[in-house]
Amino acid sequence: MTDYLVGIDVGGTFTDFVSYNSETRAVDVWKILSTPHDPNEGILGGLGRFEAPSDIRNIRLGTTVATNAILERKGAKVAYVTTEGFRDIPFIQRGNRRSHYDITWIKPKPLVKRRNCYEVNERIMSDGTVHVPLDEDGVRAIAQQIREEGSIEAVAVNFLFSYVTPDHERRAKEILEEELPDIPISISYDVLPKWKEYERASTTIADAYVKPVVNSQVANLRERFKGSGVTDQAVVIKSNGGEMTLEAAQRTPIQMTVSGPTGGVIAGKHVAKLSGISHLVTLDMGGTSTDTSTIVGGQENFTTDYEVEFGVPIQIPMIDIRTIGAGGGSIAWIDKGGMLRVGPESAGANPGPACYGTGGERPAVTDANLLLGRINPENFLGGEMALDVAAAEKAIATVAEPLGRTAEETALAIVQIANNNMVGALRSVLIERGLDPRDFALLAFGGAGPLHSADLMNDAGIPSGVIPNYPGQFSAFGFILTDARVDVQRTVQMTSKRFDQARASEVMHALIETGIAELKAQGYVKNIEIYRSLEMRYLGQNYELEIPVAFDSFTDETTPKVWQAFHDMHLARFGFNIPREVIEVITVKATVVSLTEKPDLATIGKADGEPEVVSTRSVVFDDGRHETPIYNRAQLRDGHAITGPAVIEEPVSVTVLRPGQPMKVDQYGNLLIGRIAEES
Repeated sequence: MTDYLVGIDVGGTFTDFVSYNSETRAVDVWKILSTPHDPNEGILGGLGRFEAPSDIRNIRLGTTVATNAILERKGAKVAYVTTEGFRDIPFIQRGNRRSHYDITWIKPKPLVKRRNCYEVNERIMSDGTVHVPLDEDGVRAIAQQIREEGSIEAVAVNFLFSYVTPDHERRAKEILEEELPDIPISISYDVLPKWKEYERASTTIADAYVKPVVNSQVANLRERFKGSGVTDQAVVIKSNGGEMTLEAAQRTPIQMTVSGPTGGVIAGKHVAKLSGISHLVTLDMGGTSTDTSTIVGGQENFTTDYEVEFGVPIQIPMIDIRTIGAGGGSIAWIDKGGMLRVGPESAGANPGPACYGTGGERPAVTDANLLLGRINPENFLGGEMALDVAAAEKAIATVAEPLGRTAEETALAIVQIANNNMVGALRSVLIERGLDPRDFALLAFGGAGPLHSADLMNDAGIPSGVIPNYPGQFSAFGFILTDARVDVQRTVQMTSKRFDQARASEVMHALIETGIAELKAQGYVKNIEIYRSLEMRYLGQNYELEIPVAFDSFTDETTPKVWQAFHDMHLARFGFNIPREVIEVITVKATVVSLTEKPDLATIGKADGEPEVVSTRSVVFDDGRHETPIYNRAQLRDGHAITGPAVIEEPVSVTVLRPGQPMKVDQYGNLLIGRIAEES
């Protein structure tokens, strides 16, 4: 029986599929238009490509269901239960504001209404001692009010200092589950056992907010898989790039918040390892948005500093990915000052860019690239979808005429503005973090990433570029490379002057045991790896640095190494350190990973002669029109070299080389551009 591993990435415009045949080592990729009204319909439709669904051994799914529920405010009606006197924390929020001088700015609304916030008489102190016992009758009274209210769909519980001692939260959950058996309960200790009550409240509320939505879709997907004969060995990709079972996704759905974009970073890490590249900056440009991230020293970066919108934090462990509204579907428009703008509004999958011929009338970035000759209208999606050049020209004319420019000039301006937006995103993950773009290679993927990669390298000062195999489905490709991963953390407030080594060791050991147990509960017991770290800062600072810890316990010999590692990282990050300053230890973190079996990717054959030019086409660059050779990527072999201007076509993407820009193909079929091509 044929054995397939399948990765699925449900995006805003397309749903991408990658399958790996473990017998032949063959990788197959395809995509279909997403079905926003019912994402599961698109998933099942794409899997219809398999003649025998039972051949699918495992499915790894990245989905935007949790993200969309929050962004579109279509989640559940939540009741919030907290310590007496603290019901207004979700509404007070923080004192910062998005624009300091904007008098019209209004705080974002939390994911819960104040009338659905309840207080319980209980109090745990910062040292974990119980000052006021939990009023269990009060919890039952709240459950009665929730029943009478009648429309509450989920409950979030967040007590003060529960991250130190969770007994009150756990007992409150038991009572609420007894009284409200059909309503899911989220408690902050399970979701985010860290200090800062607002961030903990916001994250726990968000978990409850998406839980009924995720539970419904996951249950529906499981039933439809079963009805179609598809394997029940399906997992969901988490925001940290790991995988979890469908059941685990239903228990803590907030872990799926940025599920989809993580696949590209995981795949990028794999490409970096195969190609011997230590530093990569990833750029995933799809139809709706562009995601950027970094791989430094072969490792992805993680963060808990994430906001779904300004002022609404969700502090779960996740790969550090920055997203902007710039994609192939980003719409060009003229603002009140008569200036041309691009995005963040997108044409999406429906109606899509004007050239799709599906009802779109406003100009998008894809329309501009088509008009500039960078996209072959007869070869979009491998020829499955013909593009309408006349419709694209008509749409661009709607902004060209008011500007007094030709359609070609306007199309070039649209592309350049979109590029400027993406350069800003690249700088936010490089220069703003003290990273030199000259040390990095740009890994561009997504359906539109390779189209813009050459220009972005030039504009952002990044000397090298890599276009991986299957760029249009690269995130889905990353899903078949993921491991099972659990990130656990707990706040422990100590200083370097009064550091309790025994307590810190105890917390670390407990976190590791928790992570191992969680993986075991999901069926992952082999190839376990453990990583430890501390979040620390100088006394009085507001932000922490995460310091890796390479030992099991804190001792008189190992602890000084932690302080020195912090001083060294502070110097590298900020250009200074204070060797004798007191250091605060804020959070102990542990990551437990179960390494899964990876596909054994085949190499391509060696080049024999020069690459074949399949045709030529007039293409517009910023220095004018060039009669440009066109290459078929499927015909390129290891060692083939091309110097721009050139266009390299494949079924779901196009790579554009600027005049004079070198490119070389490596043994795995990746396209190496710029300095890396000359050095390889």
